[in-house]
Amino acid sequence: MSTQEVGEIVKIKEAVQEKYGAVARRVSGTANSCCGPSSACCGSDSDPITRNLYDSAQTGVLPEEAVLASLGCGNPTALAQLAPGEVVLDLGSGGGIDVLLSAQRVGPSGKAYGLDMTDDMLALARANQKKSGIGNAEFLKGEIENIPLPDNSVDVIISNCVINLSADKDRVLREAFRVLKPGGRFAVSDVVVRGEVPDEVRKNLLLWAGCIAGALGDREYTDKLAAAGFTSIEIEPTRVYNIEDARAFLEQTGVDVASMAREVEGKFISAFVRAVKPV
Repeated sequence: MSTQEVGEIVKIKEAVQEKYGAVARRVSGTANSCCGPSSACCGSDSDPITRNLYDSAQTGVLPEEAVLASLGCGNPTALAQLAPGEVVLDLGSGGGIDVLLSAQRVGPSGKAYGLDMTDDMLALARANQKKSGIGNAEFLKGEIENIPLPDNSVDVIISNCVINLSADKDRVLREAFRVLKPGGRFAVSDVVVRGEVPDEVRKNLLLWAGCIAGALGDREYTDKLAAAGFTSIEIEPTRVYNIEDARAFLEQTGVDVASMAREVEGKFISAFVRAVKPV
């Protein structure tokens, strides 16, 4: 890997940490603002990616702060088939909403881990766990490219709009494969691209931190999962973003919204990505 490539990875990681740390501080009350001029970056109802992902039956049993800090693009805990006694790992666990929901589903005989690299988010997640009284969850500090768990130790990996934020997705998927038990399931929500996307979007760090610019193409995602060793790969669209959504993505980035929105309309989708580690 060249020095320039390493530098780009560091820039992307810093942009992601800055944004999500700011969200955690706002939710926990240690900051007055979010991560930019638009409240959409905080997962507000105006954000076309994060809105209306969880029903009241799920959010009603969790601390409000866990819900407010949710910046995902789907609801992997609703789509993943979790069973009592299983071990679940959430890559990029943020404020902890999917970890806490998973811990409830796997029950006292199971375990739910959350992995996050941002100190403010980890502090918020642990506070939310304490408020919820859920004992079978644990939040770990680390990067999804270097998962701090042993080989063959996890039954299910979930993630919610986080893998697209990584600048080294091949490594993320190899690490996911490594820690899964034989027969283990990869069951994540992510933003996926269908068709070509302008370079101006791909290179914009604000859009990287907003789950857009780093998204893989659907065929590319499938190929990378297969290269990591996964089988039974499926990509199920859960939401397709229209031109008004595209404008919401682009309005705070300084790009020409009028021209760019039409170039990205319908090309970004939220999807549920499934795969299996062979026995």
